Amino acid sequence: MAVSGFEGFEKRLELRFFNDSITNNNPMGLRLIDFESVDQVLNEVQCTVVSAVANHSFDAYVLSESSLFVYPTKIIIKTCGTTQLLKSIRPLIHLARNVNLTLRACRYSRGSFIFPNSQPFPYTSFEDEVVIVEESLPKSLRYRKASVMTPSNSNPSRAWHVFTASADVEPDESLVVVEVCMTELDRVNARSFFRRKGDEGNSDSAGKEMTRLSGIDMINANAFICDFAFDPCGYSMNGVDGDRYSTIHVTPEDGFSYASFECGLSLYDGGHGDIAEVLARSIDVFRPDCLSIATTYNGEDYDHEVTKRVERVLAKKLGLKCRSRLMDEFPGSGTVVYQSFTPRRK
Repeated sequence: MAVSGFEGFEKRLELRFFNDSITNNNPMGLRLIDFESVDQVLNEVQCTVVSAVANHSFDAYVLSESSLFVYPTKIIIKTCGTTQLLKSIRPLIHLARNVNLTLRACRYSRGSFIFPNSQPFPYTSFEDEVVIVEESLPKSLRYRKASVMTPSNSNPSRAWHVFTASADVEPDESLVVVEVCMTELDRVNARSFFRRKGDEGNSDSAGKEMTRLSGIDMINANAFICDFAFDPCGYSMNGVDGDRYSTIHVTPEDGFSYASFECGLSLYDGGHGDIAEVLARSIDVFRPDCLSIATTYNGEDYDHEVTKRVERVLAKKLGLKCRSRLMDEFPGSGTVVYQSFTPRRK
């Protein structure tokens, strides 16, 4: 393991709001916030927009460190490196008030950093992070819970940290969110995410080439992909498919290689095979030696059969063995299932 390098593991923040604006004939909601205001928030977080795309359902921004998604009543922002993500909470709540929206729920989550000693305060301690988040939230979000989901029979340094706060006991949406964190990427596969020597193309054209060469374009053939290649290496993309988002971020350097895949989907659109097949295609792009999957069931009841099917499909198609499976319930924010995998040979 390298002594130091770029921190691939993201911090993720999701804010959901009461849809007062929708009932007031304002279906755009948060999407009415002007870009200059969004840019000011991102400056506080220490990142910038490098590419963007939008459709009738939401706006998707590729950031210099990960991604931002803006729906009418929901914001998802995830940033990597040493960014100050939690500084976005107060200004985002303020901007939402300007379009007559009130915070309904908050979820903050992250994996275990590869380089924890390089993180600034408060990201050096999950307890400190929770304090900062709680101080930034209104008291109306009274149902709160913090949890560190730590596998006991696999690498203990790979834990999943979750804090939620909600004004309601029951979740307000039915979307299932799947977050995959992958380390020790296959070296051959990781080469797809280095700029070629002598490549004089811009970051957009280089990103499209990486998308095609790696096979990312086949994960969801229906998605419009907004991709970006960093120099000399690294890659980010956002996928837009109706009201569904997906996103991938890659740090390919050997010694601290990392890739993440995240998507929002429904259990019942195409059968219970959806999650397992999507995960198999995304993980096959990187062939990691270590990965974890955090699945958040919001309005849907936790389905044990879906979890088992994911394990069966990943075992059959990719030779991955589930080393641990943890589950925790969060009031107003659903159920989180956290699975850790390694190749069977290990």
